[in-house]
Amino acid sequence: MKALLSAAFLLVATGAASDSLIIPQVKFGQPIVATYHCPTGKPFTVTYWNGDNGQSFALMPIAGKPTLLVNTMSADGVRYAAGSVVWWTKGRDGDLYDSRVDPDKPVLAGCSSR
Repeated sequence: MKALLSAAFLLVATGAASDSLIIPQVKFGQPIVATYHCPTGKPFTVTYWNGDNGQSFALMPIAGKPTLLVNTMSADGVRYAAGSVVWWTKGRDGDLYDSRVDPDKPVLAGCSSR
């Protein structure tokens, strides 16, 4: 966990959205960078890393700050979470939830990287 937090700090401190995610015990392939467009709001970029241990991570702006999310169990699509925030993707589409606002209704809905 400490290595993960250190890696997140390095990414946030440098603003390096497309640099490598470094966790010595986990190997990562090349990052996948996607720009999402939502019906309301300006486009934003999410960088994804897939680890050889089955975990994946997403770095995305939350409230104007780079935030590292980790994948969690999902019946459909990929669900990434950090604190109260959940980024739920299916294919090229994604919705952002914040449980402090409403855990069942997205704060950003209908986002797409097409």
